[in-house]
Amino acid sequence: MAKPDPSLLVGVVAPEVLDAMKVASAALTRAGVRHVVVGALAVGANGFPRATRDVDFLVGDEAFERHAGGLVTLRSGIPFQVNRVAVDFLGAEADEAFLAAALDAEPGSMIEGPPLVYLKLKSPRHKDRTDVIELVKSGLDTELCRAYLSAHAPHFVATFDDAVRRAQAEDE
Repeated sequence: MAKPDPSLLVGVVAPEVLDAMKVASAALTRAGVRHVVVGALAVGANGFPRATRDVDFLVGDEAFERHAGGLVTLRSGIPFQVNRVAVDFLGAEADEAFLAAALDAEPGSMIEGPPLVYLKLKSPRHKDRTDVIELVKSGLDTELCRAYLSAHAPHFVATFDDAVRRAQAEDE
C-alpha cells in the first residue's frame, strides 16, 4: 500500500469515532496546530482496519503550553474529547525531529507507513507490535520502512525485521 486510504475505515470503525476525528481535526486546524492521525485509525488507513474507541494525533509543539517545573498542558481550544470519544495527543520528543516531516502533510491526514511503524515500535504495548505484523501482512512496503528506521531509529531495525519474519511465517 503506497498511501493511506481512510475509506478502509468505513464499516469497521464506529461512525462516532470517525466523526470525532473530523471534529477534532477541524478544531486543531482552527487553532493552528499541525497534526496527522496516528494510532489505530492510521493503522486501518494503512491496510489493517480494526475497531478503536479513540482518536490519536501526532501534533506539533504548538499544541502544548510549557510551564515552570516541567509541567506541560494542552493549549486552550485543543479538544480532548468529542461526544464521549477520547482524543489523545502525541508530540515528538527532542530526539525525534525527523517526525516533523510527517507534520508537513495536510492537517488531519493519516500518517504514512514508515513513521507509523516507528511510532508503533517505540510503544511497549503488545498490541502495537501486532499492528506492525498485520500491516506487513497487508502489504506494507517493508523496504521503505526498513530504510526509514535505518535512517532515523536504527535500534528498531532488528525488531522490525523480527515482525516481518513473524508476518511471513503467519502467511505460510
